[in-house]
Amino acid sequence: MDDRMFRTAMGKFATGVTVIASEVDGQVHGMTANAFMSVSLDPKLILISIDKRAKMNEVIQKASKFTVNILSGDQKEMSMIFAGQIKENKHVEFETFEDLPVIENSLVSLACNVYQAHEAGDHTLYVGEVINLNVQDGEPLAFYEGKYMQMT
Repeated sequence: MDDRMFRTAMGKFATGVTVIASEVDGQVHGMTANAFMSVSLDPKLILISIDKRAKMNEVIQKASKFTVNILSGDQKEMSMIFAGQIKENKHVEFETFEDLPVIENSLVSLACNVYQAHEAGDHTLYVGEVINLNVQDGEPLAFYEGKYMQMT
């Protein structure tokens, strides 16, 4: 199989949409990701997958902490900004939670310390220990076959 076929097949799995964020040297960095899952209840662990070439990989390595912001159905534009699909007027104001940057009005914001990191092919898998979280009511933003969807 070629890369395109593999990507198409993986796109058949509907996912939620997150923005991963962290801060190094006073600079906040964020990226859209749908490679996210819960791992453990005791301790409370989650997993994210970051391309080794992504700036966010270096940021998380330096910071040793990050947030996962699970986006609501009305935050499609936020996802597109951090996916590099919207470049003009890209400035985003972050709120602070546990001294980490979070996106206002996300359905969930998880503040995490890096618990473990594993190289896996062309990505780094970060297991994050959740130190605190915020939850709001609302409908999630979903992604399926390369398209955004609102779940209702």
